[in-house]
Amino acid sequence: MSLKCGIIGLPNVGKSTLFNALTNADIPAENYPFCTIEPHTGIVSLPDKRLSELAKLYKPEKIIPAIVEFTDIAGLVRGASRGEGLGNQFLGQIRQTSAIIHVVRCFENENITHVDGNIDPVRDAETVETEMLLADIETLERRHKKTEKNARSNSKDALAELELIEKLIKFCSDGNQSRTFNILDKKMKHVFNSFHLLTNKPILYIANISEEDLGNKKSNEYVNDLFHFARKQGNRGIQICASIEQEIATLPAKEKPIFLKEYNLTEPGLDKVVKSGFNLLGLQTYFTCGEKEVRAWTIPVDSKAPRAAGAIHSDFEKGFIKAEVFKYNEILKYKSEKRLSELGLIRLEGKNYTVQDGDCIFFKFNV
Repeated sequence: MSLKCGIIGLPNVGKSTLFNALTNADIPAENYPFCTIEPHTGIVSLPDKRLSELAKLYKPEKIIPAIVEFTDIAGLVRGASRGEGLGNQFLGQIRQTSAIIHVVRCFENENITHVDGNIDPVRDAETVETEMLLADIETLERRHKKTEKNARSNSKDALAELELIEKLIKFCSDGNQSRTFNILDKKMKHVFNSFHLLTNKPILYIANISEEDLGNKKSNEYVNDLFHFARKQGNRGIQICASIEQEIATLPAKEKPIFLKEYNLTEPGLDKVVKSGFNLLGLQTYFTCGEKEVRAWTIPVDSKAPRAAGAIHSDFEKGFIKAEVFKYNEILKYKSEKRLSELGLIRLEGKNYTVQDGDCIFFKFNV
């Protein structure tokens, strides 16, 4: 599976600049609203030093990293849920993503237009998320009408769904994000997920700062306010300078460390964005290793071995027999599978084994 992240925010906050940096693409990033009318999508490799270290040992023909898919979605404005600024189209694009990267401008610049005339990160974040919340209420009200008809037959399932929808409409109408709605019944959790509510998607806030702020050890007040807002929402945030990241992305590999050092950066901010997006949905990585290919596979945290095998092919999951497992740190230390075998460090695991991040696995199956 791959992670699909939608990059959202008001117009002119740095969404397309961030997307360009992430994908090293050439999407226009002009100083006017709705420059990005159609969503642009890019595939980005998940930065993982473990993959390159494994490749040094196995010297494979191919190296295949885990990937994250980013979609640059045009700026949302107040009234988007009513169709303002092509809002319905943009909200529909958000609906197709697994997680949301919400870019918020956290610096002053009189040469960059702001749709509301001044910088206020919390207001800007609330504007976008209020539109998503209003869109969710509309979705629930449409579902209510449909479910109400089914409930007239006294179907227990329809009645239970109707009750859930009514509670959700009240909950969201009170200004609450649907992701904070508590559902204990597993069956109703499945029904809840079928609504595909926008405010149920996890959010990573990107505080887009200026080049001047990049060198400061302390975050500016705009960033602090945004991060406080994020924590209250049960989300997290990171700060980057999108314009500098775009510049770094275009540099030759040899020059990037020099440039990073000038700004006292230990790694590109883009790496943090990709890794944070990956972690946002509780995903982890395991590896398959061999002379033909060293590859990273993406699975949810706490996946059992058969489900992990299914990431390779559904037949692997259906016909799962067992898995030969060893740890990344162990193969790095002893340099060969033969040595690991001699030391008893390659384990045979069955269907109940919970795959750990960084496991190296060889699956045995029969269909």
